[in-house]
Amino acid sequence: MNTGLYKLIEEGEHQQQDFKFCINDSKKIAKSLVAFTNTDGGRLLIGVKDNGKVVGISTDEEYYMVEAAAKIYSNPPVNFITKQWISEGKTVLEISVQPSEKKPHFAKDESGKWLAYIRIKDENVLAHNIQLVVWKKQKSPKGIHFTYSEDEKFLIDYLQKNKGITFSKFIRLAHISRKKAEEVLSNFVIMDVIKMQTSREGTVFVLNSDFDKAKFERFK
Repeated sequence: MNTGLYKLIEEGEHQQQDFKFCINDSKKIAKSLVAFTNTDGGRLLIGVKDNGKVVGISTDEEYYMVEAAAKIYSNPPVNFITKQWISEGKTVLEISVQPSEKKPHFAKDESGKWLAYIRIKDENVLAHNIQLVVWKKQKSPKGIHFTYSEDEKFLIDYLQKNKGITFSKFIRLAHISRKKAEEVLSNFVIMDVIKMQTSREGTVFVLNSDFDKAKFERFK
């Protein structure tokens, strides 16, 4: 028994680890690689069932499918490193991915669409459009243009009285356009005034628990 491998398996699947029994579709692997590199990085253990049982793989074939996932079905390509674990005559391929400085990365789905994913707990979740706007602004040398208008004030006041708000609800309650809502929400995410809480069910924007409105308004 390889104790190093089994220590990893004992962690189970989580935000930075995923098990794959085998690879029969490079597009599905691209989705996982993209989700990891768009979030906190992580590793795939290929040749391990969801229940943690080691079944092993044929490394050459699996490696080439991972390479296709990273280079052909991911845009920009995802960098990865590999490691082989041998346990009781069975081989497990570990694929490690670091957080990217080139976010967002997109994975090509079955219909040919390029989609961005993030890793939330043990799931790969479609990135919200606001997250895409945030990544774009963070890469811009111009920074962000911020004004504290009635729309920004409305959002702060609402979130101080409520647990959170969705993108569509903000548009509806504030009576603003999608473009304006994107601007307000993305700016506040970058400024760490609000947090994005994304799950398979959707995305909710909540006020940062450390936010100090009085201090913020003095510097706005």
